[in-house]
Amino acid sequence: MSYAISSLLRLALDTDVLVAAMRSRGGASWQLVNRALAREFTLLLSVPLVLEYEAVLTREEHRKVHGLGVPELDEVINSLVRVAEAVQIRFLWRPLLSDPNEDMVLETAFNGRADLLVTFNQKDFAAAAERLALKILRPSEALYRLRALAKE
Repeated sequence: MSYAISSLLRLALDTDVLVAAMRSRGGASWQLVNRALAREFTLLLSVPLVLEYEAVLTREEHRKVHGLGVPELDEVINSLVRVAEAVQIRFLWRPLLSDPNEDMVLETAFNGRADLLVTFNQKDFAAAAERLALKILRPSEALYRLRALAKE
């Protein structure tokens, strides 16, 4: 797939997608991370969202499950930062969601003009995403969309 075709789709990944990717190398979340690293879509990241990724992924409860140390997690996050489009947060929409950490994802998606906000937590994002005209998909649905675009 060429970079020009794949870069048409702009995605913001919720932290829960990164957690799932680190916990299981067989699921859609891991495939999305790999496709982001391969630049098969435009990954959108903001400074607050990267800090959230780091804070959550390095928690002891997650490290016990995924078995990665802080240096390995830093490498994954740094690799994502290298391929991502940096998003400056120009508009704060807080509070729109019950969890302020989720607001960071929403703001990154909105300010980055995301085509898709990818999360397992669709329920909490639904009303705010509708208000901001953002499309929310689960990782498996986003992966399906990427595959469909690759066939075109």
